[in-house]
Amino acid sequence: MTELLPGTEGYGATADALARHYESVAFAEVHREVLPLLPTAPGRALDIGAGTGRDAAALAALGHRVVAVEPTPELRAHGRRLHGTAAIDWIDDGLPRLDKVHALGRRFDLVLLTGVWMHLDAAERAQAMPRVAALLAPGALLTVQLRHGPVPAGRRMFDVSAAETRALAADFGLATLHDSERPALLGGSAVWWSVLAFRAA
Repeated sequence: MTELLPGTEGYGATADALARHYESVAFAEVHREVLPLLPTAPGRALDIGAGTGRDAAALAALGHRVVAVEPTPELRAHGRRLHGTAAIDWIDDGLPRLDKVHALGRRFDLVLLTGVWMHLDAAERAQAMPRVAALLAPGALLTVQLRHGPVPAGRRMFDVSAAETRALAADFGLATLHDSERPALLGGSAVWWSVLAFRAA
């Protein structure tokens, strides 16, 4: 049996419900705070923890060449079913190492980490940030969304602050462009999100 990557616990068993959940909210709503920062010209985009491909498909529709990284096979299957006509390259990989993504030998103009980073513990975050930073082209944008609040049953999550994430990103040459908080679009009033954006040097 293949060992689960950190933070993927519980996602395969609930993939059908999660697919409905994820796809019920539009890309523009999830990323509304950072939409003005997104590249205006089509480029290379990487969606780490792509889930069902909602965001990857939206980026592909904007003309970006998209790599969607999703370690949970059930979610990848939903993504291919729901967004099979979109120009998305799906990869079975994940944090903290992203070895298969690095093996592509590419750098990206836009990288999304939406609802992913808080699945890593402190040591894994310290390992993952340089791996993510190394995938950014000069001037590229990295967006990070952190979930706060009660942890759903069967999940592995940590309370990761925006301040810690900004400091770790700065250690690897990433300048903070945006830092805000907002209520959850789904999941109840006890849940809220930090929305961050960084620019590579």
